[in-house]
Amino acid sequence: MNYFDVIQLTLYIVALVVLTPITGKFMANVFENKPFKGKKAFLWAEKSIYKICDIDPEKQMDWKKYTFALLFFNLTGFLVVFLLQLFQQHLGLNPQHQKNVEGTLAFNTAVSFMTNTNWQSYSGENTMSYLTQMLGLAVQNFVSAATGITVILALIRGLRNRTSENLGNFFADLTRSVVYVLLPLSIVFAVFLVSQGVVQNFSHYSEVTTLEGAKQILPQGPAASQIAIKQLGTNGGGFFGANSAHPFENPTPLCNFLEMLAILLLPAGLTFTYGKMVGSVRQGWILFTTMLILFLVGQAITTYSEFSFAGHIMEGKETRFGILNSVLWENATTAASNGSVNAMHSSLSPLSGMVALFNMMLGEIIFGGVGAGLYGMLVFVILTVFIAGLMVGRTPEYLGKKIESFEMKMAIIGVVLPSFVILTFTAIAVLIPAGLNSIANKGPHGFSEILYAFTSAAGNNGSAFAGLSTNTPFYNIMIGIGMLIGRFGIILPVLAIAGSLSRKKIVPVSAGTFQTDNMTFVFLLISIILIVGALTFFPALSLGPIIEHILMLSGKTF
Repeated sequence: MNYFDVIQLTLYIVALVVLTPITGKFMANVFENKPFKGKKAFLWAEKSIYKICDIDPEKQMDWKKYTFALLFFNLTGFLVVFLLQLFQQHLGLNPQHQKNVEGTLAFNTAVSFMTNTNWQSYSGENTMSYLTQMLGLAVQNFVSAATGITVILALIRGLRNRTSENLGNFFADLTRSVVYVLLPLSIVFAVFLVSQGVVQNFSHYSEVTTLEGAKQILPQGPAASQIAIKQLGTNGGGFFGANSAHPFENPTPLCNFLEMLAILLLPAGLTFTYGKMVGSVRQGWILFTTMLILFLVGQAITTYSEFSFAGHIMEGKETRFGILNSVLWENATTAASNGSVNAMHSSLSPLSGMVALFNMMLGEIIFGGVGAGLYGMLVFVILTVFIAGLMVGRTPEYLGKKIESFEMKMAIIGVVLPSFVILTFTAIAVLIPAGLNSIANKGPHGFSEILYAFTSAAGNNGSAFAGLSTNTPFYNIMIGIGMLIGRFGIILPVLAIAGSLSRKKIVPVSAGTFQTDNMTFVFLLISIILIVGALTFFPALSLGPIIEHILMLSGKTF
């Protein structure tokens, strides 16, 4: 590690901290429907959507109607993407004449992009037509990210409401998230990417002759538009199979830096948005600080491991970017449920692979997906407030709302369901031939490949260890089910919590109120997060990356 690596890592953290209040304030104005610069330029689009879709943005929904609208919209998106894949051979914008996608793979991909996971059991340039990429996958990149934002908005309103059933309007929240936040940022970012060399066209693939005289096919396509939203929306699905290690997706060091920054930009900014909307910016900074501390600890472990134990091994890493950029991207993409990669995670040192796994196992709350990371973190806040209240003999309260049995039950469900997917589905896969036949390595690394796949599915991350062949009926179906549980197994309890809190009175602050806006609470929150994670997943990690690390130190491999 040299001085340039230190400077770049420092610039990355500083840029994230500086941009958080800027993007957070902007999004708060958008979601509060307040004036902001640039609103008039896109106001026509918002009004047109309301008119065409017959939406009354002022019509309020309780948590059950909000939930039904969310589920109906997502089901519709799933069906559209599923059918596009099944019939893409007969549709337009298919210059490479890509065939129709096999049924279980189409199911897996449709679920993947609908749940903001973008797990890809296929290579994009060899499987999907331009029409499927744009009308199906890219559109879902926008609306799946916006869905995460709508859930955190509903929870915010539940926390600040006073005995009200109303959580806002799902369709209005979704529309504003896309029209004013995701779409403008993606347009600007896509233009920048094109300027750096990311392809954006509808051309046939090009055949070129290499310096050695061999023939090589260079894939083309409308990549920049999808890469922009895959990063900003914490989607992560690559236009090409090599994802952001491909020079047509990530051609320059500047492009690499800004793509990494885009991964955390909106999830970090939403913490400030949260503080503004609940009436306490300090509360938002407390959540941001918690996330940043966990992120920095993970970054320290991966950096130390790759530069020390791994002996500067470049296997699986892009020589254009080097080791630091590989592990910084790895930490950011697994902390933010983005899933894009600029290096192959299967080639990481065991400790680095463990950090990637643990980031996802914690529920993708270290910044997490757009909106999803924040409401996941607030589930742990509820657990922390309740446990801390019992420890000191105070009534569990958060922002003036009493935390009672219903909220605790829903919070526990939100924590347990993804954990159930990770551990149970992994156990099934290692016990049957259909699961074991896909691994590329024996021993603990082979176990880690399977564990990583289901962890990525449950966390709606989408990255993979890359050594596991998952385009099989068993993995397509099991990972698809895991993604559904990982997404809606948290969204539904969170919306139920939002509805319950919204109906409660706000209790005035008193001498007995447990403070949640200081560093003591940050320490307690991190402790609860790590204890829950350690108790749940330490045995599984011991069978995979931990034992692999011990064997590596003794010079043994499988």
